[in-house]
Amino acid sequence: MNFWEKLPRPFFILAPMHEVTDTAFRQIVCFYKKPDVLMTEFVSADGLCHPSSQKRIINYYLKFSQKERPIVAQIWGASPQVIFQASKIIASLGFDGIDINMGCPDKKVVKNGGGAALILKPKLARELILAAKEGGGGLPVSVKTRLGFNKNIVEKWVKELVKAKPVAITLHGRLQKENYQTPADWESIAKAAKIVKKEKIIIIGNGDVKDISDARKKAFQYGVDGVMIGRGVLGNPWFFDEKKYLILTKDKERMKREKLKIALKHALLFEKTFKEIKPFCHLRKHLAAYISDFAGAKEIRLKLMGAQNATEVKKIISFYLKR
Repeated sequence: MNFWEKLPRPFFILAPMHEVTDTAFRQIVCFYKKPDVLMTEFVSADGLCHPSSQKRIINYYLKFSQKERPIVAQIWGASPQVIFQASKIIASLGFDGIDINMGCPDKKVVKNGGGAALILKPKLARELILAAKEGGGGLPVSVKTRLGFNKNIVEKWVKELVKAKPVAITLHGRLQKENYQTPADWESIAKAAKIVKKEKIIIIGNGDVKDISDARKKAFQYGVDGVMIGRGVLGNPWFFDEKKYLILTKDKERMKREKLKIALKHALLFEKTFKEIKPFCHLRKHLAAYISDFAGAKEIRLKLMGAQNATEVKKIISFYLKR
């Protein structure tokens, strides 16, 4: 059941991004080239286990297609009992793995004891890993976290995590308090990698990856088994298709047409997948990301921001493609 052991080295993962990496977006990425592992958006374990919200959360956040395997469900929470129950539900839904978010910097998540707050509570963090293992019934359990909360304690922190034997640890190279303007600290990731690999646990680096070539270089330079990519894929779903990526970056006109076509394809797939589940306006962040960095993009983008459904998106994009 442990797919992690069969992955190539280095391997590449599409990062979980809230309200971004839903199944529609993941399938668009797979349309070009499937990354080695995909993860869901992060899900509240409490919400998933509550009878009044369980069905909505499953439909909203945990839909996936067979083409996305191996697919890992990411959850967050601060109660071992709830993590246990949430892991049972995830196993019943057919996921290939469970990932516990111990790095989210969001103030609400931290206030509720989840995400990066767990860096300050290593004993609880270990209990959550063990609870997920038990509840998941054999599914591999991994962790995504950061270098520290207010200060860099990554070596001390990962030594605590490895005691619970997660199958993999992903390190985002920043502290909880740092935003994306602060460069990711890959030297600290490298220090943690030496500790984690001694325990025969997979280590994954995350932060400021430009392209697949850069990801591959970072993997070798900093001694990680795999690299997770997040923001670089938004508006750039061919990120993992190195050949396509190089062709498009050299041909601006072809890039423009590709962006228009994939924006339409995404809109149609989003509506088909989430009709009466998610409002269509949630797609706007993707449309805005696609329609940028080319002549006339602002005009097209403004029109698309007013589109209420995929039919309207098709009408707008078809007009510009014909031109």
